Formats: sequence, structure tokens, C-alpha cells
Amino acid sequence: MDWLTANWQRKTLASHLLLPLAWLYCLIVWVRKSLYRIGVRSTVKLLRPVIVVGNLTVGGTGKTPLVIWLSRWLQEQGFRPGIVSRGYGGRARQWPQPVRADADPDIVGDEPVVLARHCGCPVMVDPCRPRAAQALLDHQHCDVIVSDDGLQHYALARDIEIAVIDGERRFGNGRCLPAGPLREPLSRLRSVDLCVVNGRPRGQELDMIMSPVGFINLRHKHRCEPVGFFRGGTVHAVAGIGYPQRFFAGLRELGLEVIAHPFPDHHRYRPQDIGFHDDLPVVMTEKDAVKCEALIDLSASAGERWWYLAIAAIPNAELGQRLLRLLEDKTCG
Repeated sequence: MDWLTANWQRKTLASHLLLPLAWLYCLIVWVRKSLYRIGVRSTVKLLRPVIVVGNLTVGGTGKTPLVIWLSRWLQEQGFRPGIVSRGYGGRARQWPQPVRADADPDIVGDEPVVLARHCGCPVMVDPCRPRAAQALLDHQHCDVIVSDDGLQHYALARDIEIAVIDGERRFGNGRCLPAGPLREPLSRLRSVDLCVVNGRPRGQELDMIMSPVGFINLRHKHRCEPVGFFRGGTVHAVAGIGYPQRFFAGLRELGLEVIAHPFPDHHRYRPQDIGFHDDLPVVMTEKDAVKCEALIDLSASAGERWWYLAIAAIPNAELGQRLLRLLEDKTCG
């Protein structure tokens, strides 16, 4: 997979050879979207506005922190938001599943647990997003639905689409899977309402900063140390996210010497994955932390050395203004 993603960043011989498969993939995407457009496949339109936050590329872009910001912003504006997610990696036997702050990520997925801990609003997971959204409307009396991911899941009709872009990798070589990182052709961006860039924006894009908040100990959640706490020291850095290199680079920018341990996105951790045979601190993302908490009691000393870096999305102030206008135009006009 590392070899493949490396070829996604430029037009290499390998990406050229994969072009026929990419054309086939694009054809399938076009047919699938057309089936929704002409009504062969049904789209569920809810009685409340739906905001979809997604991305066009494979890999992490900073979407989940933006969803956290968005849910809090909506509450500040007087809305009662609810969040739906697919619950990728969750193994629940029945759906939909409400997600609490203490939910088991093996059952509902890791990202929904992070959302439940920070958003202050109901979170519902279900591979069928319309069913999850309707459950929120029926039982939680939400007046706006935020879909974490789902830009390509057309079964749920949406009023506002926000595409999140990685400002460093952008769109790679601009090709669709498997020749490139795109889930849909770049032309798809012409139909979204807002583009938010985790990094430096271009054109009409709005920028977003990922601000590190501090290091939080997994065993003692009340213990939060400032971002300079490990500066000048060496740490084991663990990341099972879409683009772990961004996390490692962020730690280095904070002045840490990093021993990097990348894992696949949504990795299910085992004690040996983070049981390093030394006394160095282990630093991870919060998405990894919600899964590694279950391993703390297996090692009395290790839990003391496990930390996660808390971050917060700070989008351009204009994002809120544009969202208010879109909500007024698309739900009232």
C-alpha cells in the first residue's frame, strides 16, 4: 500500500499502467451517480437540513476535527445538531447504534467515539446513513444533521456539501483510483458548496489550521501537559490514520525526536504494537487513543507513558459566515 500511495503523488510508470482500471472505476462512479439522479436508486430527503463533510481523496485530510468545530458552531448559533457516521470498523450486530463518550470503538468505530467525546451532541452510526439520520430526528429531536464523511454516499440527500482538502498532498497526480488518490474526478468539486483546506488555500478555498492543544495522558485523563512538554526529547510516535506522516511531521515541528510507527487506518491495536522495550514516552493521535485505552490495564507501567496529542481545528472566520448564508438560502428560500 505504501508503494501504491507513493505513486499517487505523481504520474509514474505504475500510475500510467493503472490508467485503464482508473477509467473503469470512473465509469462505475458515473453509472452509480446516474442511477441516483434518474431515480433508479432512491435518495432519502429528510425534513431537516443535512450538511455533508467529506473529502475527494483517499487518506486523512482533517475532516473529523472540522466536524467537531462545525457541531460546536451550530450549537452556538442555536441549532440542535446530530452527527451521523458510517462507523467504519465497527462490529455491532444491529444498526443504528447511538454512540456515547464511553462507547467501545470495536463496536461503533473509532472516529464516532472521538466525536461523541467532543461534540456535545448526539452521534449515531449506521452503514446506512439515512437510517442513522432518521433515528436522530425521531429520538433526539435534532434540527440539523451533520454527516461525517459521505460525500460519495448519495443515498442521503444533502443541502450543503463541504469538501476538505489536504493542503500538502492536494489531489496527488489528479487521477482516480487505483492510478491516483481520487474517489471521484476533480470535476466533482464544482458541485460542492465549500472547499476547506487543511493548509494553504487556493482560489475560493477557505483555510483551516490544525492547532495542537496539549498532550493528555491515557491513564490519567485529567493530566494535560503543554505542547512543549516533550520538546528536545525522543518519543515513539504511533499513528493508525489515513496519513500518518502528517502526524509525525507535526510532532517534529513541536521539537520532538520521533521514532515513527505507522499503522493502517482504523488499525485494531494489540499490546505488542505499542509495548516498546524502553522507557520512552509513546505519543499517538486521539483516534488511536480511544482504542489503546482498552490495553492500559494489561501493563501497569505502560499506561503512564502513553499520551495523545489533542488538536483543534481553527477554520477561517469566513466559513461560519458562508455557512449561515447557505443554511438560510437552502433551508428557508
